[in-house]
Amino acid sequence: MKTQPPPIYGLMAEYTSADAVVAAATTAYEAGFRRMDAYSPYPVEGLAEAIGFTRNRLPTLVLIGGLAGAITAFTVMWFSSTIHYPINVGGRPHLSWPAFIPITFELTVLGAALTTVLGMLGLNGLPMPHHPVFNVPSFKLASRNRFFLCIQSDDPKFDTVTTRQFLEGLGEPKSVSVVETSAGGEATGLGH
Repeated sequence: MKTQPPPIYGLMAEYTSADAVVAAATTAYEAGFRRMDAYSPYPVEGLAEAIGFTRNRLPTLVLIGGLAGAITAFTVMWFSSTIHYPINVGGRPHLSWPAFIPITFELTVLGAALTTVLGMLGLNGLPMPHHPVFNVPSFKLASRNRFFLCIQSDDPKFDTVTTRQFLEGLGEPKSVSVVETSAGGEATGLGH
């Protein structure tokens, strides 16, 4: 019985400078690759834009979370003071909105803060106990002094041979490695 080779996550090129990885990422994006990621030991100016990351959905989610908190607070206070348990205190109207402002503000902040944390975790795909790039032995240098560009195998333009040749021609990388899905070849269950 013929066994199939283990599925791969992608191909990863290793660079020794930030300028080299930015140039390689820009060239790869211009060549039509869209499913790629870059790794560096510190933030590199222009690297996110070079791999095509231009829009962040987190501010929109935070706005929605804040508005949901404000609407929830105001609605609960309105319902409890005018519908559920109306009490005339000092001749004020039942819908005395100035009294609702502090609680509405607090729930706006709470809704925005919770949405920020949960949205950041969700958009980053966390928690992720193990990522396939950790299967490449040299990737441990990503937190020290190396820069990596990984083109994922689910990219429409990805072909193992031509993508390897393409990466080897991008700014003379130190190495180009195959990123296996898992160390043993089994799928890790990552939802890409």
